[in-house]
Amino acid sequence: MRLLLDECVPRPLNRDLVGHDVWTVVERGWSSKRNGELLKLMVAERFEALLTVDQGIEFEQNVRKSGIAVVLMAAPTNRLKELRPLVPQILKALARVSAGELIRVGG
Repeated sequence: MRLLLDECVPRPLNRDLVGHDVWTVVERGWSSKRNGELLKLMVAERFEALLTVDQGIEFEQNVRKSGIAVVLMAAPTNRLKELRPLVPQILKALARVSAGELIRVGG
């Protein structure tokens, strides 16, 4: 699956997402893009899912209409040591998530 790590997610998490084509917002040159614009760019660039810790995304954006799957990670902080234990849940979520669906992991 072609994934995008939101800019609030530590880049080294990409190494744990084995079997997926993982990019970061920074690598794509999309830093500081608002969520709505980011989702549109993702569709245009054929990304399938966004991994984020942005708890507001489900209230700010109509994920269902976006055509992008969103995996929302809930942890005490966005530090790698807090997110890494969620990797098994993230991988399970990615295996079953559909376009336009939001799945929460952790928390």
